[in-house]
Amino acid sequence: MTTNGLGTLQPKRVAQAIQGKRALTLALLAALATGCVATPPSAGAGSLGSLDLVGRDDGGVLPVHPHGGRRWVVGTPGQEYAVRVCNSTAGRMLAVISVDGVNVVTGDTASPQQSGYVLSAYECTSITGWRKNLAHTASFYFTELPDAYAARTGRPENVGVVGVALFPEKRPPIAWRERSSVIDAAPGAAAPAPARDAATAGAGRAESVGSAARDQATPAPLAAAPLAKIGTGHGRTEDSPTRMVRFERASDTPGEMLAIHYDRRENLVAMGVLPPPVASRSPNPFPAWTPRFVPDPPPR
Repeated sequence: MTTNGLGTLQPKRVAQAIQGKRALTLALLAALATGCVATPPSAGAGSLGSLDLVGRDDGGVLPVHPHGGRRWVVGTPGQEYAVRVCNSTAGRMLAVISVDGVNVVTGDTASPQQSGYVLSAYECTSITGWRKNLAHTASFYFTELPDAYAARTGRPENVGVVGVALFPEKRPPIAWRERSSVIDAAPGAAAPAPARDAATAGAGRAESVGSAARDQATPAPLAAAPLAKIGTGHGRTEDSPTRMVRFERASDTPGEMLAIHYDRRENLVAMGVLPPPVASRSPNPFPAWTPRFVPDPPPR
């Protein structure tokens, strides 16, 4: 296990899935070292996992501001950040991550059927950058729109959002042994119920959750922002070793999809996500102090 300077787990496993297929595939094993990782409660928690943005200067989770059916964080140009994803289940999970509509592993325009990171049971990882090869990433940082990786590669339409599609792993079928003749002959013994395939059950849950996500109401439109949007840049090269792993999705449909939107503070204020700042026209360092001197004596 290796850690970065903030003590968060460095990626060691990435997963690659074949487009449109659930067949067992060879995948990049990217992140995640040990088992259960203690982390603060997440404002972006779902039923299968959670998604947060973490500032790399202090390691703190960026505060989330719900508004209009979306979750927003303040992005400050120049600030490096990481995408923290956690698996809340007892099985392995494939997390396909997009930043500004771009897959963080392949650089392709994002689709849930692409490459992602494999998380073990109850495991978390912090993805700190765009994957360049099996050994390195280029760091994420908030930046002006022309400098964003998506804009520089001709895809500026979806800057300002980070998303994850979560896929549970297909479970092997449960093997049932035949009961002995003695037990079968016992008076009043009930016949065993047909075994339900665990993988089929998992796929059913994934379909139902995914359908529910698609049926959610469209978020309310927002007010116009006064300044240009910000995006995520392609920053400094960092060590981030990876290896290959096999992973089979329980379903072609994500079990859950989570998203966090971001923009500069001025735009979030203009859109009504944040309240306007309160400022006094003439600030007074001692507003409760009134000068007092010796009064005149009463008249004779």
